[in-house]
Amino acid sequence: MSAAAVNDQNPYLHGLYAPVEKEVAADRLDVIGEIPRDLHGGYFRNGPNPRTPPTGMHHWFDGDGMIHGIWFENGKARYANRYVATQDFKANGASTLGGIFELSQDAPGRTVHYRDTANTDLVYYNGRLLALWYISGQPVAVDASTLETIRTETFDGKLPNNVSAHSKVDPETGEFVFFDYALYEPKMWTGTVSAAGELTRFQEIDLPGPRLPHDMGMTENYVILHDLPVVFTEQAIRNRMWQIHVADQPTRFGVVPRAGGAPTWFEFPACYVYHVINAWEEGDEVVMAACKMVPNGLRPDPKYGPYAAMADVLALRAQPFLWRMNMKTGAGREEQIDDALSEFPVVNAALTGRKTKYSYHVIFDDCIEQRFSGLVKYDLETGAATRHDFPQGVFGSEPAFAPRLGAKDEDDGYLITFATDLDGASEAHIIDARTLSVPLARIKLPQRVPAGFHGVWAQGV
Repeated sequence: MSAAAVNDQNPYLHGLYAPVEKEVAADRLDVIGEIPRDLHGGYFRNGPNPRTPPTGMHHWFDGDGMIHGIWFENGKARYANRYVATQDFKANGASTLGGIFELSQDAPGRTVHYRDTANTDLVYYNGRLLALWYISGQPVAVDASTLETIRTETFDGKLPNNVSAHSKVDPETGEFVFFDYALYEPKMWTGTVSAAGELTRFQEIDLPGPRLPHDMGMTENYVILHDLPVVFTEQAIRNRMWQIHVADQPTRFGVVPRAGGAPTWFEFPACYVYHVINAWEEGDEVVMAACKMVPNGLRPDPKYGPYAAMADVLALRAQPFLWRMNMKTGAGREEQIDDALSEFPVVNAALTGRKTKYSYHVIFDDCIEQRFSGLVKYDLETGAATRHDFPQGVFGSEPAFAPRLGAKDEDDGYLITFATDLDGASEAHIIDARTLSVPLARIKLPQRVPAGFHGVWAQGV
């Protein structure tokens, strides 16, 4: 069967996920409703967008990184999208590195084993966006006003290896706190870059075996590393699954002092965690809120052919939990916040690493594909939830919380998200973060925004 015929069965190359062909910019956008005048900044969302049709087996994570951005000021909006110009993107097909359904390779002068797409995550650090990749790649600095790629970021050549997606920025100190992991070695790393861009700390953590983490927690004084019972193997690649769960291992969280020092490990029942909600300190306890994966109850769909296993793995089904780790007694306990399914959580970024009352998650459509049919706001103290549903046939992106100018309260602001319908029309929605009622404004976008990964708000850009 030809590559084109095989990829006709790949759900993540068609419909909501199909790539767009052009980079565009527009500042005369039709608006339904009214853009609040106390909304000032930019919402940016990263995701995979293959520049050319794949010629072999294609994982959703292989697509070239593309950032879609919308900026608000004085009741007006402008939009643009740009590719993330990683080293492999600039090679324009000449890179020797392949996608993650292929065997890993070494490339001279490179610290990655697969084609680095920087398509997963975005953080706003030191006045710029950093585009990050899940499989630990090289950060890419991007201009937050134009989305032009500035450079591959090595922090003056001092970055020892790579940086994983879901590394954090401390809103109080301006520090970039990151983690990195090895696909085949029993090692993980964590480090800190100052607000001025100077690498100030880098530490290696030994593990019982190689692992495949996805996120980390950060508090005022600690980093929380994830030793989860999931590994990356060549067997998984051959089975088109890309990862394997190891049932006889517990879940461990390693609480590492940000100033340096050995981790304190806490064991919990085996589970996998993709995305952390937030983490903070309460007395002697380090607390991490996150979305814990639960059995999805779905069966691989044969209509996806060789992509059935990939689609099954990507069908995220998770519930919000708290893990409490007592640094004095060594005791840990797990608490469930709600039994409803939600994922891709965000909080008011000004409180990252500090206790938050509210978090905002996407609600998954009842479908094996990743389709976000609504949003939910959680009170993390009581478990109370407020829901916002997109219109039928419309699916959103991970939102970002945008504080109102002069905001005093944690939830005094807006949720910004891209929403795309099955006919290919896209909008940006502005939703009151206190009530999650109907959008205050729907901004028509000049082209479709494909379904993608993570977003970020940058105040005042």
